Amino acid sequence: MSTLTTDLNYLQVKKGIFSWIFSVDHKRIALLYLYSLITFFLVGMTLGLLMRLELLNPGKDFLEAKTYNQIFTLHGVIMIFLFIIPSIPAVFGNFFLPIMLGTDDVSFPRLNLLSWWIYVIGACMALSTLIFGDGPADTGWTFYAPYSVKTGTNVTMSVLAAFVLGFSSILTGLNFIVTIHRLRAPGMSFLKMPLFAWSLYATSWIQLLATPIIGITLMMIVAERFFGVGLFDPSIGGDPILYQHLFWIYSHPAVYIMALPAFGIISELLPTFSQRTIFGYKAIAFSSLAIAFVGYFIWGHHMFTAGMSSTGRFIFSILTFLVAIPTAIKVFNWVATLYKGSINVQPPLLYALAFIFQFMIGGFTGLVLGALATDIHLHDTYFVVGHFHYVMFGGTGFAFFGALHYWYPKIWGKMYNIKVANVAFTILFIGFNTLYFPMLISGLMGMPRRYYDYLPVFHLPNMISTIGSWIMATGILLMLGNLIAGYFKSKKAVGRNPWGGITLEWQTKSPPPLQNFDRMPQLPQDGPYDFEHKPSIQE
Repeated sequence: MSTLTTDLNYLQVKKGIFSWIFSVDHKRIALLYLYSLITFFLVGMTLGLLMRLELLNPGKDFLEAKTYNQIFTLHGVIMIFLFIIPSIPAVFGNFFLPIMLGTDDVSFPRLNLLSWWIYVIGACMALSTLIFGDGPADTGWTFYAPYSVKTGTNVTMSVLAAFVLGFSSILTGLNFIVTIHRLRAPGMSFLKMPLFAWSLYATSWIQLLATPIIGITLMMIVAERFFGVGLFDPSIGGDPILYQHLFWIYSHPAVYIMALPAFGIISELLPTFSQRTIFGYKAIAFSSLAIAFVGYFIWGHHMFTAGMSSTGRFIFSILTFLVAIPTAIKVFNWVATLYKGSINVQPPLLYALAFIFQFMIGGFTGLVLGALATDIHLHDTYFVVGHFHYVMFGGTGFAFFGALHYWYPKIWGKMYNIKVANVAFTILFIGFNTLYFPMLISGLMGMPRRYYDYLPVFHLPNMISTIGSWIMATGILLMLGNLIAGYFKSKKAVGRNPWGGITLEWQTKSPPPLQNFDRMPQLPQDGPYDFEHKPSIQE
């Protein structure tokens, strides 16, 4: 390797904004995604705080009903399409998948850069609805027909933004699949890949196969609005239930686009911070593929009250319970990994443990919604909102933050303040549960979701939730502030491997060289988590 690639890290090789936005280095593209994602996340969080502030008391506080509907739609679009879905694959997948596989980049570097540009274009289209037309869509992030066909708000631009963002997701998935098949280091078989790579592999197949369905469906909404072709509008012969089927055929597998990479993150954090070989490597790896496969067939549980045959409801309910099995296998193996381990309690581990706790709540409440009898009572109540946020933010969001704290010293070569990170985690954890657990209670009481106003009987849980939103926002801002301060104020991180990790990224410099390694990486003898034969890592 040349001196250029070994002595200079990827942050030092070139300077200037154009060296970033036109870079084909997977590490720089990952950081472009990270900075974009965090920006949009803060916008979505602000919209969420406005919603909770309006729901502090019954009746109107400061938002009109239409404005509230537009805010929660834009909040959903930003958080789902601009943050949760791309978050872990686009940032940590892009940055660490090639390094974990022992190669110098993804298979298609230019396609990788294109996927980021498409992401930015789609994001700008979504945010442009704040300026153009009659404001953002007021349909909810699902764009349910026939209302999305008839409303005068800027639904067209919103669905076109989601359509464009889908191409970014497809290209990323394609890139990862080819990279995993073709660019693994010599001697690294599929069963010697890190579990994070396995999770990205399963996720990428969902991105590749399911995303075109939502793209076609959204284009049908545009065609309906412009040409009145009668696809979904029942007044001209359309079928609104058809839209629900098409939407959820993608959007339930999309739940696993969000969750599977988070599972992979947890499978990396627990062995490192317990210094133990992960329990049940093959079971965790193959359960990722099982979740991806079964996840295609359970979309109908979102539609139990929409009109469906008894046989159809029974089958979809059974399949919903079936997908819980591979998920439970993962949780069992994670807990077994910690058993008798040499536990090192650091911020990444705290986020991993919070993930398990909160994802379990989200999973069990999902089974309640998957059961036919209970779903009839709880469908379209705040129970669904609580369940969804426990899975998506309490699960994937916390895994994202855990990964950010875990790989922070490797990405930037510096270390944040551990004590402040622990305090920020505590505030965030308390705020999250204070915000979302009362939603499960109000849902059991019968409070419908997506309503601008509510009856006085629901005042207490809504007031507690709003207070929780303030606590959670405080924790998030403190966490991000600590990470930013670590970059500008802290000294360099100690060594290549501050956590005692064993996967290949810990064998290279911090930050990594342009071509990822300054010397040939050593594969562990008995799989990716062989702590007994841990390669010696010299500075």
